Amino acid sequence: MKQFTIPNIYRSNLISQIKENRKAADKLKKDFTPTLLNLGPVQIYLARHFGFCYGVENAIEIAFNTIEENQGKQIYLLSEMIHNPQVNADLVSRGVQFLQDTYGNQLIPFESLHAEDVVIIPAFGTTLEIESMLKAKGIAVEKYNTTCPFVEKVWNRSEQIAAKGYSIVVHGKPKHEETRATFSHASANTPTVIVNDMKETIELAKYITGEKEATSFYTEFKGQFSEGFDISKDLEKIGVVNQTTQLATDTQAISDYLKEVILNHYQLDQTSIASRFADTRDTLCYATNDNQSAVKGMLDTDAEIAMVIGGHNSSNSSHLVELCEAKYPTYFIDGPDKLISKSEIIHCNWQTKEISSIQGYLPTADPLRIVMTSGASCPDAVVEKVIRKIASFYGVEDQLVN
Repeated sequence: MKQFTIPNIYRSNLISQIKENRKAADKLKKDFTPTLLNLGPVQIYLARHFGFCYGVENAIEIAFNTIEENQGKQIYLLSEMIHNPQVNADLVSRGVQFLQDTYGNQLIPFESLHAEDVVIIPAFGTTLEIESMLKAKGIAVEKYNTTCPFVEKVWNRSEQIAAKGYSIVVHGKPKHEETRATFSHASANTPTVIVNDMKETIELAKYITGEKEATSFYTEFKGQFSEGFDISKDLEKIGVVNQTTQLATDTQAISDYLKEVILNHYQLDQTSIASRFADTRDTLCYATNDNQSAVKGMLDTDAEIAMVIGGHNSSNSSHLVELCEAKYPTYFIDGPDKLISKSEIIHCNWQTKEISSIQGYLPTADPLRIVMTSGASCPDAVVEKVIRKIASFYGVEDQLVN
């Protein structure tokens, strides 16, 4: 796989050595047990896979090269390049300005842009409408496009099955940048609808079977279907794709459920299901799968608590928290500064995004065992700083190699 040149401020000698050792010992990536950092009074179990993925490193390399090559120009990011506060703050400190926030709200008017300005497309991609508008202004968006190749793979697969007459069901968070982009690309070719979760999927299926009145669809799924969507016929032949940072098991469950509904409703069998349901399992992101599988591989570990490090608005990080919470008291932080002391932590609720101060988060176990992972947009350097901060609480930081 391609190696990227990213700033050393995001690298960690400690984490790099751990990852290289695991890679050498498990080249086929079949061992999902965590790596133990035994520091005596505190033991940290690091997930087999965590941190920057291919798409994030690709985006960071392009962004920093763009800054270096365009000194003196106005450089804009369409929105947060990735959902990580440290990386976005570093870009802002180098003069990059955000045109929109995470939810597509305008921060700087598009009208103020000029052809000579540089606009970086984030790793999530963007809508066809915004891309066309930027091109109309003479802005070279292709040159500074950091869209993740695995997101583009979803778009390409959507286009392929659209050409065969399938409508698209997108499993994603409707307000997320990537979902908005995927919806735009898919709906340019075929009728498209977004489902947020299994609950919405079950309700959508009732329109396939006729259990629900067709007219109520347009209210129930307002803002989540393409223009001209005809509920009476546009769900007769479908394929499911996803926002790549969703739980892979959730997407598969949604796909399996809709497949079963169609099998039963149209009285099909496995040999004829392709006439109404497309196989799209190949659109699931490898990094999302690896990181989630690694967390599942940690859940057999005896530990007192779990920590997940990542941007609070990071979808893939939130899902890692969700997985950990099934087994452990879990704390979601975006950096070492949230470890206020040995007795206080600033935690983010992954569902509500509420920030709260929690006292007594570190149990008195001896040794204290912590399972730890990080999101795909979290630098390894941040993970190391968290580890060192915890080690300092127990006076064992000197046991960590540099």
